[in-house]
Amino acid sequence: MIQLNQIYLQYSDRIIFNNIDLSISPGEKLGLVGRNGAGKSTLLKVITGDIRPDGGSVNQPNGTTIGHLHQDLIMQTEKTVRELAASAFDHLHEIDRRIADINTQLAERTDYESKAYQDLIIDLSTLTERLSVFSPDEAEAQTERILKGLGFKQEDFDRQLKTFSGGWQMRVELAKMLLQLPDYLLLDEPTNHLDIDSILWLEKFLKNYSGAVILISHDKQFLDHVTQRTIEVEMGNVYDYKANYSKYLTLRAERREKLMAAYENQQKVIAEKERTINRFMAKATKTKMAQSMKKQLDKMDRIELDQADTHTMKIRFPEPPRSSQVVVKANSLSKAYGDLHVLNKINFQLERGERVAFVGQNGQGKTTLAKILIGKEDYHEGSLEEGTNIHLGYYAQNQAEVLYKDQTVLEAIESVSPEDMRTKLRGILGAFMFSGEDVDKKVKVLSGGERARLALACLLLRPINFLLLDEPTNHLDILSKDVLKEALKAYTGTLLVVSHDRDFLKGLTDQVVEFRDKKIKTFLGDIDYYLEKKAFEDMRQVEMTQKTKPEAKPDTPSQNGLTDHEKRTIQKELNKVENKISRLETDIKSLEAKLAESDFYMSKDYDDVIAKHSEKKAQLTAAYSNWESIAEKLED
Repeated sequence: MIQLNQIYLQYSDRIIFNNIDLSISPGEKLGLVGRNGAGKSTLLKVITGDIRPDGGSVNQPNGTTIGHLHQDLIMQTEKTVRELAASAFDHLHEIDRRIADINTQLAERTDYESKAYQDLIIDLSTLTERLSVFSPDEAEAQTERILKGLGFKQEDFDRQLKTFSGGWQMRVELAKMLLQLPDYLLLDEPTNHLDIDSILWLEKFLKNYSGAVILISHDKQFLDHVTQRTIEVEMGNVYDYKANYSKYLTLRAERREKLMAAYENQQKVIAEKERTINRFMAKATKTKMAQSMKKQLDKMDRIELDQADTHTMKIRFPEPPRSSQVVVKANSLSKAYGDLHVLNKINFQLERGERVAFVGQNGQGKTTLAKILIGKEDYHEGSLEEGTNIHLGYYAQNQAEVLYKDQTVLEAIESVSPEDMRTKLRGILGAFMFSGEDVDKKVKVLSGGERARLALACLLLRPINFLLLDEPTNHLDILSKDVLKEALKAYTGTLLVVSHDRDFLKGLTDQVVEFRDKKIKTFLGDIDYYLEKKAFEDMRQVEMTQKTKPEAKPDTPSQNGLTDHEKRTIQKELNKVENKISRLETDIKSLEAKLAESDFYMSKDYDDVIAKHSEKKAQLTAAYSNWESIAEKLED
């Protein structure tokens, strides 16, 4: 067991940990949660000894092994992916040497009843058991299995690590750590650079992991599926919940509600006692009694309310101008980087008001196609049709890193601001939690989450009707992600999101486009629908490989003259229209709620809401007509 006793840590005038206690048992799976900057990563470094606290102690049994995956790790090495991952087994030679040394001591010693002799036997048993886990015969197969689980292909194994991006280097370091099977596995945002397939694989691996896992993540579903205990780090304290993340939210609300009720009751008691004391103090005959009551009051254990940090962003995208019906259309697009072919004859169309998610393994071309669609990347074959009156807002995958680091926060947003918005910049920054002297901080000293917030703030400087976000949640804490998601759900323009965050994507888009093997496949639903279909397809694929494949039937026309392929195409169009109808009905319901407000007709946005309501009703009528036409065609 690892035990933290009365840990105190202070940076300048800020208390990071205020005499906290924490114990972590072998085999536990726990999540560390809290706002950016609360001290989660610092707590991991205290456990590993990378940071020495100002007070308190960290205790762990001798021989305890700890693996720590940092957030930021760049390695310049000549080693290949396979070589670095396989270096996880280098310690086996040390275990062999220690076993040989213990055997020599046991053969020479005669103090069989002593504690030292018994300790040697225990060490020998532990080391022998550890060595049996790492079978040399299985080491290579195990290395390849984990590397493939984390998204590497066979041809990647012999590439030098320095030729990969930081995200892929992180995967190799994670693979090495998983192969070492440490007693305690400390993972700081392990899913930031993983795609959905790799996240699902890692979830399964960690759930079955025999050692303890201490996990920092802003991925709610990942936390729910892996952990059974949640440690909240907040305002210098830690709060322990024997529950996964979703259950923790409920228990936390209940705890704070009970604490508030107890606090308010105690305050009433204190106020009543203080009134009595003051009244008795005024009477000479009761002064002694009043003094006695005051001593009792001073000894009372006061209930203290922990001040939760609920400060978060406030985002509201400006009303977008109207674009053409077709925002962008790709026809038979192909793209290659040298001999590496990424996209092959891709057809894709994005229409006004659609909400689409790009998903798939890293390196499959999601970001590449996104950049092609907005003209930031060239293509080799095919054609691209761009709509009219398109006002683009683009958040790049590395947006937080490409900001001018020598500028202050205010200078950075001024450099991309239209002239007519200059007077509003401090207000916008305030909405993104940059207030007072924060605006004078250099960008280079900001955390990843702060840079991400600054980059998002830059998107609100002008009206946007086509919003493209490439991995926008990588550096945002859970509260900030929720705020961004709600703002995007209220956004009425065209939305394209490249993301691997399942909780963020859930209910956000009505189409998911999967990238695989240089092609794309569209799923008409949100991320849950996609994952459900994928699981079914994977299961069917397994079943099909276990059976003899039946002879393919020709795609012959049915009685109404439609082939099976044509029927599927019509059904796809029908599903698309149904999704649009559902979205319009939701928008209309929201607008009608505004119309029903008592003071609506005195509000300044009266004309805008009335016009928007009429437009949505007209769109809904047209959508219903379109639906009837397609449905009749399918039923004929």
